[in-house]
Amino acid sequence: MKNYRAAVIGCSRMGGFIDNEVVGARKHVPPYSHGAGFFACTRTDLVACADTRPDVMEKFGELYNIPKERQYTDYREMIAAENLDIVSVATQPEPRAEIVIYAAEHGIKAIYAEKAMAASLPEAQAMVEALERNGVFFNLGTNRRWSVLYDKMKEIIDSGDLGALKTLIVYQNGTLFNTGSHTLDLLIRLNSDQPVEWVQAYLPNADGMIEGDTLHEDPLGEGFFQFANGVRGYAMITPRGLEVEAICENGTVTALNDAIEILVRKKVPIEGSKQLSLENVDLLEIDPASSTLALIEDLVHALDTGEPTRGGPRVSYANQELIFGFIESHRNNGARVTMPVQSTLRMQRTIAPRTPRYTV
Repeated sequence: MKNYRAAVIGCSRMGGFIDNEVVGARKHVPPYSHGAGFFACTRTDLVACADTRPDVMEKFGELYNIPKERQYTDYREMIAAENLDIVSVATQPEPRAEIVIYAAEHGIKAIYAEKAMAASLPEAQAMVEALERNGVFFNLGTNRRWSVLYDKMKEIIDSGDLGALKTLIVYQNGTLFNTGSHTLDLLIRLNSDQPVEWVQAYLPNADGMIEGDTLHEDPLGEGFFQFANGVRGYAMITPRGLEVEAICENGTVTALNDAIEILVRKKVPIEGSKQLSLENVDLLEIDPASSTLALIEDLVHALDTGEPTRGGPRVSYANQELIFGFIESHRNNGARVTMPVQSTLRMQRTIAPRTPRYTV
């Protein structure tokens, strides 16, 4: 079968070196970074890279066997020269829309972009239009969508054994663009990508972050929202850590410690009574696997067959829209914001690029 030519734009932490930070972490099975994923995938050849920092690219090239002549400080030159099939965009959100749109309009067939989707809603809308107009396959780096651990959680929910899904809760939402992009997408995925109808939210540390139509930092956010099928989602900020709970009519499924274990509880009759008790019935440990590799293999499958990816532009946009729904609700004193969200706000931070950890 054909191997696809791949390149990474943004060669820093998630682009190529985050694996060095998570050695031994059960939930982050290597390969984890974009570069490591393409390097490990038997159907992709990592042939080039682009970054504005030659020193970072040099280290990336050493790690992934990319020669100097295929390291570009201008991603446009790389796309023009390298006959690429797949491009990863592992930058910060602010420049992401421009890069994704350019790649989509210049012959790239599949794109793997880091989360969050973009720095603003209009930019995300423009990305969707460019991707769909050019028939480009797209996945966003919300890795838990490709996690075998959360696949098991969804399988239990979808089986109907616990009755209809009623409520989804995440206990650690964090900052909206960095962490919320993961957790909100996960709740959407667990509810089979049902559309969100409305959201109410609060940003506890947002004072001074918003000036006119500019968001100067990535804010913490918590709130709740309603899906079109009646399921309610809650995104909380608590010290409990990243745990997710699905409450169904006749039981619950809880992903403990980011799904290292999955606890299943079920309502059972109390002997000698008409009442029911919620009892533990199973505690599952699933063998983890690389979500990054699964995401890339999903793109490869789409290129092979023409079938849609598990993510895609519309699913990714739903995640972005929910993030801005949180922000706009807070800007309106916690009022309910209905979908579709209208927002002219754009995140624009003044942060220095981080030096990745080049060794374990």
